[in-house]
Amino acid sequence: MHRFASKSLLFSLPKWKALTVLFRLSNGRFNVPQMPLYCSRYGERTIAFRAQRLQKSIIRATKRSKASKSFLQGEDHAHIMWWQERMDKCKKPSCVQLVKRLKYSNLLGLDESLRSGSLKEGTLNCELLQVKSKFPREVLVCRVGEFYEAVGFDACILVEHAGLNPMSGLRSDTVPRAGCPVMNLRQTLDDLTRSGYSVCIVEEVQGPTQARSRKGRFISGHAHPGSPYVYGLAGADLEVDFPEPVPVVGVSHSAKGYCLISVIETLKTYSIEDGLTEEAIVTKLRTRPHHHLFLHISLRHNCTGTHRWGEFGEGGLLWGECTDKNFEWFDGSPADGLLCKVRDLYGLDKEEIFRNVTVSSEKRPQPLYLGAATQIGCIPTEGIPSLLKILLPSSCTGLPVIYMRDLLLNPPMYPTALSIQESCKLMSNISCPIPEFTVIPATKLVKLLESKEANHIEFCRIKNVVDDVLYLYGKSDLNPILQSLLDPTWVATGLKIDCESLVNECRLVSHRIGEMISLQGERVQATSSVPCIPGEFFEDVESSWKGRVKEIHTENAIKEVERAAESLSLAVTEDFLPIVQRVKAVMSPHGGPRGDITYAKEHEAVWFKGKRFVPSVWGGTPGEEQIKRLIPATDSKGKNVGDEWFTTEKVEVALNRYHEANARAKAVVMDILRGLSTEMQIKINVLVYSSMLLVIAKALFAHVSEGRRRKWVFPTLKEFDRSAGSTLSWENDYMEIVGLSPYWFDAAQGNAIQNTVKMHSLFILTGPNGGGKSSLLRSICAAALLGICGLMVPAVSAVIPHFDSIMLHMKSYDSPADGKSSFQMEMSELRSIVTRATARSLVLVDEICRGTEMWKGTCIAGSILETLDNIGCLGIVSTHIHALFNLPLATKNIVSKAMGTEKVNGRTKPTWKLIDGICRESLAFETAQNEGIPEAIIRRAEELYLTIKDAQTDLEKIDGAKGHRTHQSGITCLYDRSDCLRPEGNESSSFENVSIKGTDIDALTSNGLSKYEDDHAPHDSMKFRRLCVTNEGCGESSTSSSHVMSLSAERQRLLQNAGRAVTIICQRKLNELYVQKCIAALAEISCVTVDSKEQPPPSTIGTSSVYVLVRPDLKLYVGQTDDLIGRVRTHRSSEGMQDVPFLYVVVPGRSVACLLETLLINQLPLQGFHLSNKADGKHRNFGTCHLTLEGSALAQ
Repeated sequence: MHRFASKSLLFSLPKWKALTVLFRLSNGRFNVPQMPLYCSRYGERTIAFRAQRLQKSIIRATKRSKASKSFLQGEDHAHIMWWQERMDKCKKPSCVQLVKRLKYSNLLGLDESLRSGSLKEGTLNCELLQVKSKFPREVLVCRVGEFYEAVGFDACILVEHAGLNPMSGLRSDTVPRAGCPVMNLRQTLDDLTRSGYSVCIVEEVQGPTQARSRKGRFISGHAHPGSPYVYGLAGADLEVDFPEPVPVVGVSHSAKGYCLISVIETLKTYSIEDGLTEEAIVTKLRTRPHHHLFLHISLRHNCTGTHRWGEFGEGGLLWGECTDKNFEWFDGSPADGLLCKVRDLYGLDKEEIFRNVTVSSEKRPQPLYLGAATQIGCIPTEGIPSLLKILLPSSCTGLPVIYMRDLLLNPPMYPTALSIQESCKLMSNISCPIPEFTVIPATKLVKLLESKEANHIEFCRIKNVVDDVLYLYGKSDLNPILQSLLDPTWVATGLKIDCESLVNECRLVSHRIGEMISLQGERVQATSSVPCIPGEFFEDVESSWKGRVKEIHTENAIKEVERAAESLSLAVTEDFLPIVQRVKAVMSPHGGPRGDITYAKEHEAVWFKGKRFVPSVWGGTPGEEQIKRLIPATDSKGKNVGDEWFTTEKVEVALNRYHEANARAKAVVMDILRGLSTEMQIKINVLVYSSMLLVIAKALFAHVSEGRRRKWVFPTLKEFDRSAGSTLSWENDYMEIVGLSPYWFDAAQGNAIQNTVKMHSLFILTGPNGGGKSSLLRSICAAALLGICGLMVPAVSAVIPHFDSIMLHMKSYDSPADGKSSFQMEMSELRSIVTRATARSLVLVDEICRGTEMWKGTCIAGSILETLDNIGCLGIVSTHIHALFNLPLATKNIVSKAMGTEKVNGRTKPTWKLIDGICRESLAFETAQNEGIPEAIIRRAEELYLTIKDAQTDLEKIDGAKGHRTHQSGITCLYDRSDCLRPEGNESSSFENVSIKGTDIDALTSNGLSKYEDDHAPHDSMKFRRLCVTNEGCGESSTSSSHVMSLSAERQRLLQNAGRAVTIICQRKLNELYVQKCIAALAEISCVTVDSKEQPPPSTIGTSSVYVLVRPDLKLYVGQTDDLIGRVRTHRSSEGMQDVPFLYVVVPGRSVACLLETLLINQLPLQGFHLSNKADGKHRNFGTCHLTLEGSALAQ
């Protein structure tokens, strides 16, 4: 019954305290009086008395408040503006209508001119405003009868984010009001905290009040993101789930890099991570939900010196991440300044102490970079297989998953990684049973114990936690596991506890809880039972306190309840039973008397319920006297329950006595539970440490189980001491993974392609589209990350050095919100990689510099390769830019690797196997066709491809290469020559500083080419000749004028002049290459013409050649190929090109052919020839080649 609720509450509360209210100025801030509401942070619920003296004090305080009204408005202006920003974001139509009735002149947003908007003293709004002044940025809900209500700003938030309807509809003459029923409070709080809001809950004192007086109210608690509302849990038979802790986060910048400060108010702890990169900061912000974000003013000054943060360079990625979030600036010392903000935010005392749980980051690997975290699925990313989901079985959820995620994002130090690996190895080999590993969030432990709201269920779970630790310690097979888990637990909690101290404290906690709490399996404490009263009544009333603590601690209370139950039974027997017997004795058809002793569940009472039982004639029969003593039953407010419910004064007295006895018994139990909470607070560090130890144990056991199922192995983890510039040690400084398979494939099912990777330095990886380059990089990244974390890897065997950072860069997309193109985003990520990589880093870059113009992108990629090689890191850079192999790179240790291909039914297909060498096959057309590109588009693409030459996709151009050198890495490069670079349209230019066999031709002009040939022809084999091929394919040399005359006179003259120019230009270049020892032997040029009805001889198959085709418009087309017959057939299959003649020269190797092709494209226009593909010569990345002695010798 409600009338007993206040009596029950009195026994669970401290003594009532008289409160005085004073205005005071503290640190220049005006403090609003808190009465009649008394605020208690952790559940000390003190009820506000409404004494006459207190009312006078409030009146005086209110008068002073009016005098200081303007000052208050200025002080609260920032908070009001904060609420206005949130009101502007409301989208629901009903909420938008409420927002229109707000007034931004007070913290509640109330318009005093509207109905129910008065803020005068004595009103509920005035009391709420006092609470709001202490917690200005929390949503305020207040208990009013059977509802929790909110007004003003808070009502709008409830409508927008909790899905509630406005009270009083959408009437425009009332202030915004909204609320939820008492039973729906927790759901409403969950909705608000999920939306990022904190909530302050004001309860009202239950029970009768004086006439025309308002009920007393008090702040019962707060709900924050990651920290739910716990008021009343001590007396409840339920368990509240605590989500992942949500800290307050601050970001600052210094000379060491970025700094992230995380503060968890519930635990009263903070941690500092400094020396972070911009990508690491963004990764942490994306993976860690945060309650509030504060940015230090040091971020406003980036490396470019601009005050507009994020405008250029470093800081742009972080700025883009923060622009869509609600953040505030703060100044001063980053750590102290943020703690001050937290104290203000949560309404804590200025002296509230927070414990620093920072673990030294010295020799700890860098946090996982944003690119790596997204590309292996540590941060959920669409289309990317999640490494986190594969590490653990699907049945493993909650805290163990969170721990594994944090472990991957923040790899541990080398000793800690060894400890984790040792634990996993021990777990893999044990044969004895293991405990269930009871896990409790640390925030839940702290909040329940400090608020004294831990119930018997939670104490049983706490005992299970310490008992699991004792079980590990007591088993000889499990004891080494416990020892090896101590170091990882220290890193995770910041608490250092030795094994013996831990075990001793756990024993004390287990023993103490076992002494006080009724444990599962013990004898159930029976509820009272009497024949004439429904057993459900006693069960409902007594179950609120029985079975929670051991019976020995509540013996007196139990006896008192039993006596009260007997008195109630006696009263019911004497007053109700005769009436029931009288009714049952009357056997009548429908319409006869009805009546019985009934349990009124809603009112927690036992009454007589009946009708037509009053006799029409009183004859002194049994039961008549009892009927005369019946009175109508009333509820807690004195209203009649109904026409059928009756009681007697004697039963009511007995009922009140029984409820009072139960209230005292419950108070005894609550005192025991709260006293035990106080005792456990002393052991809070041990409990937090033990719970985290079991979280880690559960996570690692689950990982080992899944790893064994997938047939993963433990790698050999070794310390990595290589430094920049040190001599490469091929015996010690390497990573080797044998039988590596993609982590998202299940090797146990035999469907994975395995590769072996032995890496001493940087690899340049080439391969076709769909050949497995990206998959290989992801697989290596995942294996290395798992290895340095001490976990199992998807391989047959592995040796993994403990890298100080693992950086994976995959494809980049543009970021319109940041105003950055995909290439800008790529450069931003590569900047972080290059500037932070060390000799102990693993760098994996996929498709480097593919988002910009090819030549400049190639040069940037080459410079990055030189930088990484100079740093000495391990890694892989994959590319389709084959011109990288032609650049004069100053590298020492780079190795070329490729993804293999094979011929299957005449078609080239990838093998997905890593091999040595270079792969120039892209399979671009095949890939496009497989993805459904129309056949006509692909055929046209093949034609265009043949038109612009193979060299455009395979090689890069360095115009006028004057030589080459071979690096220690095996990469051969050509040097630029300025004499081969001509201004466009300079038709009068001539060759400069070139010679053929020592002959100077500086004075050579466009009309002196034939004269030079006549005077300086080396020998007969260099003279211009023609080759005639019969229809049967038999070729023979001929100078018959009949074949030449088959051409038009103009085309004949053009072909002859082109032949002379091609012969001289090509021979001159071959002589130069021979002098520089770029080719093994001096080759002599033989220029051959093929008429319109002729075909090249079979001897051209498999040899490299450069050809010049005379188009019908008398323009020349220059190309090179290894399949002259096929290329000519392709050209002649085009419309209007069926009869075109051409000339060609055979050269020693494709590399030389590419070089000569580029040279001719640039030089022939200077001699007056018109080229149809002249534009190809303008691209600095066109026609470059990879010239090697080996290739030239083979061609010879």
